[in-house]
Amino acid sequence: MFEPILETRGLSKEFRGFAAVSDVNLKVQRGHIHALIGPNGAGKTTCFNLLTKFLTPSAGQIYFNGHDITAASPVRIARMGVVRSFQISAVFPNLSVLENVRIAMQRKMGNSLHFLKRRSALNALNERAMSYLDEVDLSVFADVLAGELSYGRKRALEIATTLSTEPELMLLDEPTQGMGHEDVHNVTDLIRKVSDGRTILMVEHNMSVVSGLCDMITVLQRGSVIAEGPYEEVSSMPSVIEAYMGSESF
Repeated sequence: MFEPILETRGLSKEFRGFAAVSDVNLKVQRGHIHALIGPNGAGKTTCFNLLTKFLTPSAGQIYFNGHDITAASPVRIARMGVVRSFQISAVFPNLSVLENVRIAMQRKMGNSLHFLKRRSALNALNERAMSYLDEVDLSVFADVLAGELSYGRKRALEIATTLSTEPELMLLDEPTQGMGHEDVHNVTDLIRKVSDGRTILMVEHNMSVVSGLCDMITVLQRGSVIAEGPYEEVSSMPSVIEAYMGSESF
């Protein structure tokens, strides 16, 4: 068995006595697309916030590439290669699509003030930035203001900016939330495409997306893991079916 790229041991988070996440043991294998699913309020986003250290665990450990990162800062974790997208679209609407990717690339350059330089000083990044736009089929929109993109293409741009930071592990939080059927299909195809040679951990409510994309699924209910395995196995478990009663069914 290969060492997982990401592992949690007994990960827990309490808020004034309320256990939002309780004793979660998660293993994400390198090269897999792994989904974290569960009904509303199950603790999925809290888990993501713990993994990226937007929240501090009440108990437990987090390991990335075998190293204990439980006490690491969010900035250090990002620099180590764990990069996250969020539920809400997070692009610079008044900058072009290309400029959005160039700004994201500068984190890897080790100089956070590069964005203050004249645009001409960043032209050397254009070729690489365009290669990331090619990956998400946005190269023809390179000069378009990000704010003018459709919602689905904005999500594609977010994936491009995430790729441009050269992550080892991509955390995608509800990548198809709020999309129509066509955009869901396009973003699903995009995630499948960019997953080649990469590892993805995603929170997703759309079970057709999960069933079509993911190698492994972890199911949370009330902050605890109640099932884990491939979709075909997990979707037939009585505990999972019961957890989703009244929510989106399998």
